[in-house]
Amino acid sequence: MTTVSEVVARIVAEHTSEIFALMGNGNAYFTDALARDGKVRMTGLRHEAGTVASADAYYRVSRKIAVATTTFGPGYTNAITPLAEAVQSRTPMVFVVGGQPTTGPRPWDVDQVAIATSVGAPTITVMTSNPAQATTDAFDMALAQRVPVVLCIPHDIGAAQAEPEPNVVAAAVPAAPEVPGRVLDDVVPLLVGARRPLIIAGRGAREAAGLLGELADRLGGLTASSAPARGTFAGRRYDLGVCGGFASEASSDLIRTADVVLVAGAGLNQFTTAFNTQFNPDAQLIQIDLAQDKTNDRVNVFLRGDAKPTLEALLSRLETHAPPATPWAGEAEHARDSTLNFTRDTGTGQAEDGLLDPRSAMHRLNEILPVNRQVVSDGGHFIGWSSYYFDLPAPDSLIMVGTQYQSIGLGLPSAPGAARARPDATTIVATGDGGGAMGLPDLHALVQTAKSAVVLVFNDACYGAEIHQYGSQGLDEQIMEIEQLDFATVAKGFGAQGVVVNTLDELDQVQTWVDDGARGTLVVDLRISRNIVAPYILEIIELTIKR
Repeated sequence: MTTVSEVVARIVAEHTSEIFALMGNGNAYFTDALARDGKVRMTGLRHEAGTVASADAYYRVSRKIAVATTTFGPGYTNAITPLAEAVQSRTPMVFVVGGQPTTGPRPWDVDQVAIATSVGAPTITVMTSNPAQATTDAFDMALAQRVPVVLCIPHDIGAAQAEPEPNVVAAAVPAAPEVPGRVLDDVVPLLVGARRPLIIAGRGAREAAGLLGELADRLGGLTASSAPARGTFAGRRYDLGVCGGFASEASSDLIRTADVVLVAGAGLNQFTTAFNTQFNPDAQLIQIDLAQDKTNDRVNVFLRGDAKPTLEALLSRLETHAPPATPWAGEAEHARDSTLNFTRDTGTGQAEDGLLDPRSAMHRLNEILPVNRQVVSDGGHFIGWSSYYFDLPAPDSLIMVGTQYQSIGLGLPSAPGAARARPDATTIVATGDGGGAMGLPDLHALVQTAKSAVVLVFNDACYGAEIHQYGSQGLDEQIMEIEQLDFATVAKGFGAQGVVVNTLDELDQVQTWVDDGARGTLVVDLRISRNIVAPYILEIIELTIKR
């Protein structure tokens, strides 16, 4: 007898080698079937949120589809926040869950399909007659629509016998939309006529990075990237680094003078556009994306299509266009050395309140930590530091979780997935004391998964973003405060090493860990000053005041 769960497990194993799991009543037979099959690696998480968060991070780094699995009910609802984040990040994933019996809901069941629908995730329900087809459909839908798909196994059929399925058919994957040639013909004069062209890469253009660089060369343009796509143009001349609220002042000034901006695979959200203040009002914005329509009203020309073939078609139309002698007719010559475009304020070492200046700490940590790195950044005020200061070696080296759904607490739950995707790199987790406490259970999963990991806790004894945005408006701050947590001591209980850092000199403890081989997981409890505010938060405060 072949059970429904065994059939689902077999099809899953044909599509992925990585599964992020927490077992319960609703998925017990499925995880058992996976273990018996032995063709996939299951990474156990300590909280259900970590299953979906890690699968999301695994895809962002590897670009390979992953699977998450939890039980029904509370196990399922615990994973909804990272599911919403994955939907908004357009992450293809299959989320295998238990569900209410086919006979109807029990007193403790909730409408899981409605919950998934509310955050934008479709659900496919398995029956005894179709486990192979339903699972195949889930993977096809996830990949074609770039969305997490919930695959629900009703509780009363997980161990039931599967009926024969003679004709399992993979869905025809629709071709990516192709930009009409006449539209491309209209875009070429804009690009050729630009005096100060700028090329911006987002995560959706990873496979087209070389083409974007070639286009910049052909036009005499500068390059930049969205924050999550940092590393796309690593080491390239005339690269301005990050576009938007995380840009250096020098880079931001140049970006604002661009007259034609081509953006590929980036959503042009509030961070990339610095709340719509990053681009010159007279600049022409051209967006290449798979979205149904332009994602920002500032876009003048929207090209709906995959970045790679669209850029290939544009470059073919520019074959006879002679590149200028120097980008921007020499006006941007000071940006030739791209390393200068990442110059940041190194701070004062110790802030006026006697606590650690986060700018100084990050500048030093960037020098100390291994160059072969990837950064998993939680949401919170501190993203101004982790996104500003770390050099990144390659695309998808910065995994920013929570920014799409505006959540915190997903940094540690995401980290095991990133570590599985890039096991040779040191995984650096940046989190706050608030978000770090939320995601603490999966510190243990990270310890068990990563060969080399550093958790940086920006510990200012408060929810920093809230303190700065709402405390500045005169709102009561008591509920925004957090009594100081000792993450170094907690870390040791989870099997990690832990150090408390109050001064720059105490970062020598991190240097020692690196010198000893950077093995295992080190938690660095950074006792930072809350009085030093990240520039992007200052922008938010200024906009709030204006409103």
